[in-house]
Amino acid sequence: MNANALLTRVRGQIPLLVTSVLLVSMFTAGSVQYDGFFSGQVLLNLLIDNAFLLVVAVGMTFVVLTGGIDLSVGAVVALSTMVSAWLVERQGWPPLLVIPLVLVMGTAGGWVMGWVIHAFEIQPFIVTLAGMFLARGLCYMISIESISITDPSYTAMAQTRIPLGDLFVSPSVVIALLVVAAGFVVLHYTRLGRNVYALGGSEQSALLMGLPVGRTKTTVYAISGFCSALGGVLLTFYMLSGYGLHAVGLELDAIAAVVIGGTLLTGGSGYLLGTLLGVLVLGLIQTIISFQGTLSSWWTRIVIGGLLFVFIVLQRLITARRR
Repeated sequence: MNANALLTRVRGQIPLLVTSVLLVSMFTAGSVQYDGFFSGQVLLNLLIDNAFLLVVAVGMTFVVLTGGIDLSVGAVVALSTMVSAWLVERQGWPPLLVIPLVLVMGTAGGWVMGWVIHAFEIQPFIVTLAGMFLARGLCYMISIESISITDPSYTAMAQTRIPLGDLFVSPSVVIALLVVAAGFVVLHYTRLGRNVYALGGSEQSALLMGLPVGRTKTTVYAISGFCSALGGVLLTFYMLSGYGLHAVGLELDAIAAVVIGGTLLTGGSGYLLGTLLGVLVLGLIQTIISFQGTLSSWWTRIVIGGLLFVFIVLQRLITARRR
């Protein structure tokens, strides 16, 4: 590896390093400021409370790496909770049938959006915005009220705790980390992963190299749809209900986690580890505000907005130096 290539690689890892330092600094500041904050369980609670967001953010990472965007993820999460709750509670379907059906629906919806984006050369923003409105509308076609879930299988998943010595995690955390691990393997050790990075670097160059651009686009949006549906399943375990207003704004949280984690919005550069750190940063902001006790929950949005602005500027500076 020559000096220029090494320098480019190091610059690409600067956002990831900044995110890591930010996470450690925030946790250190919280530990100094608040009693009981310095605890392994506090860190694990970040994963417990945000397992569904982490899964959705993994799918969003695939999309952003290609230079695209998916605004439908929050609505698909809500639709997944509604379909699950309606089929289990109102129709009496078994969860072992409902959960795979929901995952297939999410994957198919994502694939269709990816196909429309590629086949008709429409901006992902427009197509996924239409998908967002469609999924939210379908939620209210099912019910305008919240549907509580009392099925024993769902309540058992919600109440199960996996011990880690004196600490514990939920089954949703294990599922989320498995999704992260699977996504990491796909991105870094498969042909699809190489195609994703190549497509994000330059679609025209990918076409000239003979890469399957259309298949790659449809696949990444199908992955995003699958992750959104799975995130909806995990949110159903967490909330034990289906509601059309679940996950409002989740698409913005997922994008923020991906960007704060160091993935370039223009595509072609980023790491799933960074997305994991980005989700932890968002969760830590909420935890610190909760410990503080006197600040409105809206401060979470204010702080996230400020961080997002800083990381976008940092990305711009890095890409400008590459040129």
